[in-house]
Amino acid sequence: MTVKLFWQAIVKFLLGAVTVGTLLFAAAGTRDYFNGWLLMGVLFVPMFFAGIVMMIKDPELLKKRLNSRERQREQRAVIAMSAAMFLTGFTAAGLSSRFGWLLLPKPVSWAGAVLFLLAYLMYAEVLRENAYLSRTVEVQAGQKVIDTGLYGIVRHPMYSATIILFLSMPLVLGSIISLLIFLMYPFIIAKRIGSEEKVLEAGLEGYTEYKQRVKYRLIPFVW
Repeated sequence: MTVKLFWQAIVKFLLGAVTVGTLLFAAAGTRDYFNGWLLMGVLFVPMFFAGIVMMIKDPELLKKRLNSRERQREQRAVIAMSAAMFLTGFTAAGLSSRFGWLLLPKPVSWAGAVLFLLAYLMYAEVLRENAYLSRTVEVQAGQKVIDTGLYGIVRHPMYSATIILFLSMPLVLGSIISLLIFLMYPFIIAKRIGSEEKVLEAGLEGYTEYKQRVKYRLIPFVW
């Protein structure tokens, strides 16, 4: 672990928390927004402790996860669409709370929080299984095909986990409008997977054979 990596992680964490909090509570027009605090808790408390674990046990993986600068134009477009989804989704949730637009009952929010935390555990397992997980689409030096654990079920279990994570967010926030906005995410990630697999087939030895063994990308028996 280096001092630079430590401060990079802290700054990115705080920036994310401030950004999400500002979008939610500014749109809600109040700090007395229970669903907003619930999401902040289930999102950033596990993220904080996961960051500490990676910083101690695998700083190289943390470094990869902090790097989000895509080189490919198509992947930059995917990131831009994701950012727009989060911006409009969180703002819509805050406005829904403020004006009472199409709100979900409290039990749905609690169920969404449980689903979110379960998806976080799945995400953590993927990180444990694959030390090559970068946030950018690339083939790293010495990278090998991982085909055990969740990777023996679907080819992109990290994206499977993020779909559950992101679709549970509007449930936690109790907003039907926000849920409709976040339903864009599976289509956004499908676009990312299409170009990512071309990169992996071209640069990662054994990936074509892996695709033949593991047929499904995200959801077993579906796609």
